Amino acid sequence: MCLYPEKLGCCRRSCRRKTYWIKWRSAIVKYDLGQIEKVPLKSIWPHEALDFTKWLSVEENLSALGEAIDLELELIETESPVGSFRADIFASEADGGRRVIIENQLTETDHDHLGKIITYAAGKDARVVVWIVGCAREPHRQAIEWLNQNTDSDMGFFLVEMELWSIEGSKPAPRFNVVEKPNDWAKSVKASEGYSEAERMRLAYWQRYCDLAYADDRFSSVMKPQRPSRNHWSTLHIGSSSYHLALLVYANQNKIGVEFYAPDNKSIGERVIQRASELAGLLEAEAVPFVAEKASGVRFFKNGCNFKKNPEKWDDYISWQLQTAVKLREAVLAMNLDG
Repeated sequence: MCLYPEKLGCCRRSCRRKTYWIKWRSAIVKYDLGQIEKVPLKSIWPHEALDFTKWLSVEENLSALGEAIDLELELIETESPVGSFRADIFASEADGGRRVIIENQLTETDHDHLGKIITYAAGKDARVVVWIVGCAREPHRQAIEWLNQNTDSDMGFFLVEMELWSIEGSKPAPRFNVVEKPNDWAKSVKASEGYSEAERMRLAYWQRYCDLAYADDRFSSVMKPQRPSRNHWSTLHIGSSSYHLALLVYANQNKIGVEFYAPDNKSIGERVIQRASELAGLLEAEAVPFVAEKASGVRFFKNGCNFKKNPEKWDDYISWQLQTAVKLREAVLAMNLDG
C-alpha cells in the first residue's frame, strides 16, 4: 500500500522512494558485533566425576547454579554414598534447609539417570533434586514436569541444561539453562485446598510478601524470602547457622513482627536479649524477649495491624517488615555474634 500518493504522484514511485530510504539508512548503521558459538562440554570437562563434578563443587560455581534455580546452596560432600551407589553432589539449602541431590550427565538424558535421581533422593531424604544434563530429551522433560506436578509443595525437581558459550574464540563462559522447575505457585494453590481460612490468608500474605521482597532492591540484595507457606512465620537466613531472622504475623493479636531467633545457642540469644531495648529504639518497635527449652531470641512487634480485616494494608505491613528486617540484620551482624 502506498504511503505517500498525494506527494509523489503514484504508488510505485512512493514505495520506491521508501525502499531507497530504508537501504540508505541500513547502509550507514553498522555495529561491530561478534558471533556467539556453542562449545562442546567434553572439550572442557572430559570426565564427569573427575572434571565437571569437581568444578561444580567449588563454592562460586555452586553459587552460580543456585542463582539459576533461585536457591542458596551449600556443599555437604561429593560422591556421596547411597547404598552401593554414589550421588554426584549432596548439598543443602543455606543454613540447614532442605537436602539437595545434584546428578550430572553431560550427554543426552536417559532412563538410567532418571531412575538414579529418584533413588538418590529417597536414599538421602532430599527434597530438592537437580539434574544437570548436556541435552534434555522431551520424554524426560515431561517426566520432570510430571514429578513437579504430582509431589507435595516441599519437593522440587529441576532439569538444567549445561551450556558453554564463546565469542569468536574467547574463553568459554558457562550457562545453566533451566528447562524445568517447580511451579511453587501452583503447588501452593493445590496444597491450600485443605487449609483453614486463616491458613489460606497467611499463604496469600506470604505470596504477596515474596512479590514485594524481590521488587525491593535493598532487601533482595542481602536476603531471599522463604517460599510461601501457611505458617505464621517466614524465615530469613543471614549467613549464620547459629541464628536467623523471621517475619511474623499474629492475626488474632493484630500485630506483625520481625524476630531474631537462636535455635540452639542460648549464649548468642542472651547477648541479643541484653540489647533488646536498644534494638527496639532503632527499629521503633515493641521488644519481647523469649527463652524456651533450647531456643531464645527477641521479637519486635508493630501493633495495631488488623491482618484479617484490612488486606488492602498488607503492602504497608510488608513494607515495614522488609525495612525492619534490613535494619535488624545490619545491627545483628555488627554485633559479631559468631566471633
